[in-house]
Amino acid sequence: MKEFALKVVYSCIDELNEDLEEDEKIAKEASAVLFGSGSMLDSMSLVNLITAIEELIEDEKGVYLTLADENAMSMTDSPFKTVDTLSDYIVRLLSK
Repeated sequence: MKEFALKVVYSCIDELNEDLEEDEKIAKEASAVLFGSGSMLDSMSLVNLITAIEELIEDEKGVYLTLADENAMSMTDSPFKTVDTLSDYIVRLLSK
């Protein structure tokens, strides 16, 4: 399941990177920072990435997930911090 989650996140990063300048592109690696200090994304780009991920998961698995909900926003450690934390969060939601 983790492999699937990473594939989805990387695919959506590719899509987002198409519209970014070379020095603004998000690295396709587990440690790439998506949210907070060191992130290349502004808030709108993060929302677009999350939406694209939700849509791709629905297309691929037929499961509708809401990634940015009250639970995610109230977590001490943001699930949106890095590619790896986001992938882990997706796996947890899909396992429910």
